[in-house]
Amino acid sequence: MFSKYLNIFFITTFFIFLYIITSSFFTSPLTLHSPITTKISHFQFCSTNYTNYCPCEDPKRQKKFPKKNYFRKERHCPQNNERLTCLIPKPIGYKNPFPWPKSKDNAWFSNVPFTKLVEYKKSQNWITLVGDRFVFPGGGTSFPDGVKGYVDDLKKLLPVNLDSGRIRTVLDVGCGVASFGASLMDYDILTMSIAPSDEHDAQVMFALERGLPAMLGVFSTHRLTFPSKSFDVAHCSRCLVPWIANDGLYLREIDRILRPGGFWVLSGPPINWRVNYKAWQTEPTVLEKEQNNLEELAMQMCWEKVAEGGQIAIWQKPINHIKCMQKLNTLSSPKFCNSSDSDAGWYTKMTACIFPLPEVKDIDEIAGGVLEKWPIRLNDSPPRLRKENHDVFSLKTYSEDNMIWKKRVSYYEVMLKSLSSGKYRNVMDMNAGFGGFAAALVKYPVWVMNVVPFDAKSNNLGIIYERGLIGTYMDWCEPFSTYPRTYDLIHAYALFSMYIDKCDITDIVIEMHRILRPEGTVIIRDSRDVILKVKEITDKMRWEGGTVVVADDQNESSHPEMIMVLNNNNTK
Repeated sequence: MFSKYLNIFFITTFFIFLYIITSSFFTSPLTLHSPITTKISHFQFCSTNYTNYCPCEDPKRQKKFPKKNYFRKERHCPQNNERLTCLIPKPIGYKNPFPWPKSKDNAWFSNVPFTKLVEYKKSQNWITLVGDRFVFPGGGTSFPDGVKGYVDDLKKLLPVNLDSGRIRTVLDVGCGVASFGASLMDYDILTMSIAPSDEHDAQVMFALERGLPAMLGVFSTHRLTFPSKSFDVAHCSRCLVPWIANDGLYLREIDRILRPGGFWVLSGPPINWRVNYKAWQTEPTVLEKEQNNLEELAMQMCWEKVAEGGQIAIWQKPINHIKCMQKLNTLSSPKFCNSSDSDAGWYTKMTACIFPLPEVKDIDEIAGGVLEKWPIRLNDSPPRLRKENHDVFSLKTYSEDNMIWKKRVSYYEVMLKSLSSGKYRNVMDMNAGFGGFAAALVKYPVWVMNVVPFDAKSNNLGIIYERGLIGTYMDWCEPFSTYPRTYDLIHAYALFSMYIDKCDITDIVIEMHRILRPEGTVIIRDSRDVILKVKEITDKMRWEGGTVVVADDQNESSHPEMIMVLNNNNTK
């Protein structure tokens, strides 16, 4: 009799236990629980000397590599067994950045506690320290009248108006604290500012603290991490890149990423050397030779010099290569590349040649197709899509993707309740697809770094740029080329599904923590099983939230997606 009651007891206990487990998976919102309550072992914080750690641009690791051709400044990432398993701490006295647009001109000293740039560039008025904050007056090495005066001079020389909508994406090489990009925002122009890590402190970190698009990048041996025909304008204001070195390797890289008809703007030496050589403390013969070589190189690439005045010169890339092809048997014949991988931009070696533009039938036809003015181009069918016949790039898929992300972002706004308030400024989409997430965010006071994994099934980064958005290639098995605490909102759609069999997703989550600002937010959208695995990791991060809800558009997929929202409110 006793054994009978004992069996009944065990059976009843089992069903009660089963009910507790299953009911926890079907609450709304859906909160995932572990069947057995265990003490969570949190990740520990790193020591304070890692506060501004950039894994792939670590100065200690860089010293192991040669300086020639700036190779030391390239990405040199730690091996898997060298990756940190601790969390990057914030600096002492860290404060939430100023809200946009106030952040454009102000940053807390405690957030970027570097004074070398203030001292080194004092006479050029890049940045000043006033009490407990940095102020950015808009000065620069080539901006004697401030960046506004510089842009006013540029407006007089450019063949197109800055506010015409024909110029939307700009690359600023050697950006300093990104004052040039900040000024162009007055014309609704989006500038990708790049600079290497250098002895003048974290220039790119200052730019991102201001709420301006920027990332670490250098002209060395590998291409920039952008597809071909990406930018309307490429700009260099005394950026110290040796444009004519190595058979013009770096200027040919500019040619690769410039759109047909795009402009290259160069200011500083050797431009107008006859007037400026004394101020530059350089022999006029040296500057004259440099400019002659530069002009010859531009001619070889079939660029046309369209303007020069003061310290600024502007060249324009041809809209097609019909005339350029006709020069093949002349002394100034261009060196065309034999390969067709012009869009490759992830650890791809630069080549001293120019990529032929898509063929056209008429000399006045724009190679690759006509690009609409901004903002029409945001939702217009991109030329690359119109030229493709593959199903994955179909216009129908693109149109549906836009509608889906408009709906999803509206849902995110309800969840976050802060998109319109200015709380978020720097946003990253870790798996951007067509850029639909970023396109739906255009109405908010944010900018989005659209990241496309280099080995994604569909390489849509060129399409994203044709929409008037910006982004980069990336392998998320490696750290990103940015400083800690530089993004307010990180969005990861189907990212972990993509990488779960490629590398340790714990490293990806730790990297997300590194680049996320204190009080920043992470949105992870993925399949249920993947979300469960990711949540096991994020539970150790001291992030708040972690509530999981069923995605709002389940009719679109036979594999239900879930959304997990996390807030970085508990940081050391």
